[in-house]
Amino acid sequence: MGRKVFVIGVGMTKFEKPGRRENFDYPEMAKEAGTKALQDAGVSYNEINQACVGYVYGDTTCGQRALYQLGLTGIPIYNVNNACSTGSTALLMGKNLIEGGMAECVLCLGFEKMERGSLQFKYTDRTSPMDKHVEVMTQLRDFESGPITAQMFGNAGREHMEKYSTKPEHFAKIAYKNHKHSVNNPYSQFRDEYTLDQVKAAPKIHEPLTKLQCCPTSDGSACAILASQDFVEKHNLQSQAVEIVAMEMATDLPSVFQDRSCMQIVGYDMSKLAADKAFAKAGFERNAVDVIELHDCFSANELITYEALGLCEPGKAGEFIDRGDNTYGGKYVVNPSGGLLSKGHPLGATGLAQCAELSWQLRGQADKRQVKGAKVGLQHNIGLGGAAVVSLYRLGYPRENRLQAANVSASSENDFKSKEVFKEIGSHLEKDGANIVKKMNGIFCFNVKNGAGQTGTWYVDAKNGKGSVTFGGDKKADVTLSMNDDDLLKLMTGKLNPQTAFFQGKLKFKGNMALAMKLKEIQPKAGNSKL
Repeated sequence: MGRKVFVIGVGMTKFEKPGRRENFDYPEMAKEAGTKALQDAGVSYNEINQACVGYVYGDTTCGQRALYQLGLTGIPIYNVNNACSTGSTALLMGKNLIEGGMAECVLCLGFEKMERGSLQFKYTDRTSPMDKHVEVMTQLRDFESGPITAQMFGNAGREHMEKYSTKPEHFAKIAYKNHKHSVNNPYSQFRDEYTLDQVKAAPKIHEPLTKLQCCPTSDGSACAILASQDFVEKHNLQSQAVEIVAMEMATDLPSVFQDRSCMQIVGYDMSKLAADKAFAKAGFERNAVDVIELHDCFSANELITYEALGLCEPGKAGEFIDRGDNTYGGKYVVNPSGGLLSKGHPLGATGLAQCAELSWQLRGQADKRQVKGAKVGLQHNIGLGGAAVVSLYRLGYPRENRLQAANVSASSENDFKSKEVFKEIGSHLEKDGANIVKKMNGIFCFNVKNGAGQTGTWYVDAKNGKGSVTFGGDKKADVTLSMNDDDLLKLMTGKLNPQTAFFQGKLKFKGNMALAMKLKEIQPKAGNSKL
């Protein structure tokens, strides 16, 4: 067994219809996702030892060009292409680097800038990596003109219907569920809810799949920062660290081409193998899982994968769906993000977006999508050709996470030395609030931890009226800063340089970086302060 590996920061862009968002080339989308992940982790790009970058459509070294937006530090950057499982493959590479002792902190990035319409093979003057799959599928089912992937997954769904008691409505129910989940996901390409009848009545793509049961092409990016246990503890990141307990990749087995099964061709066998290996390595039973991000490029694939992952017995997926065991209130919550069907599928970003969603779920930060009491997350990502990656996640330091959540509301203002700083800021606003609000136009949130492990929250509103300072509550802030009580006192009285504090891991912030840089505008003025 290698060293433990933790996800310490995640970030992503909203997934968009190709070409819809202006100035959204891959360097811009990578910068947005990467910056969010670094801010979430509270680390600088200078602390990244190596980077793994995934994309499918692009020239060589696009990974380098994407990361130039974050910094030029000379670190190794690996470019990854593994079909639809590219993002999780980049994540697996990053995990292996840390697990093997080759790095302490690795940035894993995925992005895709796609063309509109169905996927096409880019090169016709050489052997297609899918030629054997298409050859076998053609022998099993007659191919029509149109998207090959839709026919593959549609035929796999038809095979399941013929072999078991599955009905077209079961595939439609999956799409209905995922579109309903996406309503609460601000990163989702589509956030419209449909009735079951609307899903079934949508234009037919390939029996039994309608348009609303097929994922769209998408532009977007996602990023995860991975770290070793030493790095996590050195930087005091225990309260947000999500452990990757197990992560396994499998490729196609001989049975794919020998047994002549549509279901095997679209990934059943390799998904099952990867899942079995991951659960064995983690020592978990299937019922330990609470929340799942599953590769639902088509509703038929989600249904088949329930059985491949062991969430239900073979042939029982229809009953599993009818019981509601794939949504809130059931045995598992599958694709709370909306999945690929609604969230979108920018190929290189998909696996890392799944990682982001599960990290938010396990931290309790998924807002209206939150799966209550989620402790173990499962990720499934496949690429035809083939590669299946299955991962298991849990909170790395659950006690620290619970303490942080409990102490915010348990503390009083008098438990902190920093209370005097906020009194001074309040006095400053009373005297010159209108001018400060005009300059700042933002709301600061300060999360402060004292020596007793208690956490208090102050809000400095430099956006409304003449400004105000309040302790506690739950307001929407433009930027959030987190520090220890003693360090914040030193920072606000000029005894600690903000840049030094950030690089030393004493200052962490999330949100509007430009506003964070204006912090000096509300600092108590030297000579006038009582501190």
